[in-house]
Amino acid sequence: MPDSGPGGALPDLPQAKPVAGSRWRMQIVWLVPIVALLIGGWLAVKAVLEEGPTVTISFRSGDGLEAGKTKIKYKDVDIGIVKSVTLSRDHKRVIATGELVKDAADMLVDNTRFWVVRPRISGGTVSGLGTLLSGSYVGMDEGNSKKARHDFVGLEVPPVFPSDIPGREFVLRSADMGSIDVGSPVFFRRLQVGQISSYELDPSGKGVTMHVFVNAPYDRYVRNDTRFWHASGLDVSLSSDGVQINTQSFVSMLIGGIAFETPDSDRNTPEAIENTRFDLYETHTEAMKQHDRIVDTYIVTFYDSVRGLTVGAPVDFRGVEIGEVTRIFTRFDPVKRQFSIPVEINLYPERFTSRYQNGPQRPGRIASSPHELADFLVASGFRFQLRSGNPLTGQLYVAFDIFPDSPKTKIDWTKSPPELPTAPRTLQSLQDSLTRLLAKLNGIPFDQLGAQAQQTLQNTNDVIKKLGTDVVPEAQGTLSSARSALESANSALQPDTQLQQNTSDAMRELARTAASVRNLTDYLERHPEAVVRGKPGDKP
Repeated sequence: MPDSGPGGALPDLPQAKPVAGSRWRMQIVWLVPIVALLIGGWLAVKAVLEEGPTVTISFRSGDGLEAGKTKIKYKDVDIGIVKSVTLSRDHKRVIATGELVKDAADMLVDNTRFWVVRPRISGGTVSGLGTLLSGSYVGMDEGNSKKARHDFVGLEVPPVFPSDIPGREFVLRSADMGSIDVGSPVFFRRLQVGQISSYELDPSGKGVTMHVFVNAPYDRYVRNDTRFWHASGLDVSLSSDGVQINTQSFVSMLIGGIAFETPDSDRNTPEAIENTRFDLYETHTEAMKQHDRIVDTYIVTFYDSVRGLTVGAPVDFRGVEIGEVTRIFTRFDPVKRQFSIPVEINLYPERFTSRYQNGPQRPGRIASSPHELADFLVASGFRFQLRSGNPLTGQLYVAFDIFPDSPKTKIDWTKSPPELPTAPRTLQSLQDSLTRLLAKLNGIPFDQLGAQAQQTLQNTNDVIKKLGTDVVPEAQGTLSSARSALESANSALQPDTQLQQNTSDAMRELARTAASVRNLTDYLERHPEAVVRGKPGDKP
């Protein structure tokens, strides 16, 4: 509006110019929510960046699991927590979802293991006693695989040892578990060097496979020819050698265990690699038996009692065990109508060869043609015979020895397995001799001999009676005459009788005559010329 001049007129004023305002002008009041939004976003991004991995673990039951409370630990350090516990879709298992710290992401690999730690007694060991007050938790053992994984099947039994302990694991195959369990000790020279880590039934159901872990440095004593056996309780064996009792330790007597040893002849064999498979034997004796590459099976038939002979009894050749009994049967021969006891044996030809000679070549057969050698031995009188190994236990064994007087026989190689000849036992031979003697005695006509003996006795009685009636009186007269003659001779030989005096005089004369003859003989020896000339001084 213009300014008014004098007389009421207004003065001129400058015209206002419109100015366009900014459309994006922010009020100060909006600064607070913006800052809060930025902080929240930053916290969200940080939470996402620091969030650890999520893992799902399947368990058979939810015992000891509680969402929001059950912790996940590794080496007794908290690395996560169980967020939820739900059932699987088939309602057969429990699915635990856990959240781990970010640093544990690289620990979730293919062979990582999870299990619930709770109070447990297994294999003679007690674990998880601390959870009685603190509650159960999920234990974790880091694997060494390169493949990542986030879903796992939890172990029902805690692992015996962590995966980072030095040593090696081996696989054992046995017919049954015996008295051992997970955590049972493994002994070497009665020193505990490992434990049973796990076991499972074979798919065929005919055996059990066990995994044993041997701690370093003892694992270097497990070689390719090492023998494992049950060391549980007392190993009492009754054989032809008597009663033997073996045990490893008092602990093994209570909770069982496994022991291993390498034979002296095989200690130079290489060390066994990881997961090498071995057979688990029942006893130390069975484990340390010589393992032969060549096995020949034969049948030996006995006709006397085999009581005391058991499967596993040795076949002995002059004190050296060359085989063992594998099976015992009975057989009836319808032609001869006779029972027999066929015994199946395994012979090990390598044991006939020399082992004291040094050399890289292992022993084999002692002949290129086994049949020719067997025929030669049988023709030479070699036979199999039952013998008593221990009179106290009554155990028998099969002996292989030479019997020169055995009847000639041959081996029928068309049979499978072939049958080798036998010789009866010593007692059986004596019994057979007595039987033959009794048969001969039974063939003697004792009735006829008795009648003849009775007739002879009757004749003898008649002779005695005749002697009493005829001969005796005459003999009495003869005896009386002889007595009279003796009395006359006795009276004639008295010292003061004429006969004695005449005899004395005659003896003196004979003595003087003998002296004269002696003197004459001496003189003639000195003077033989006296026979012609006479004594000196005598007249011619």
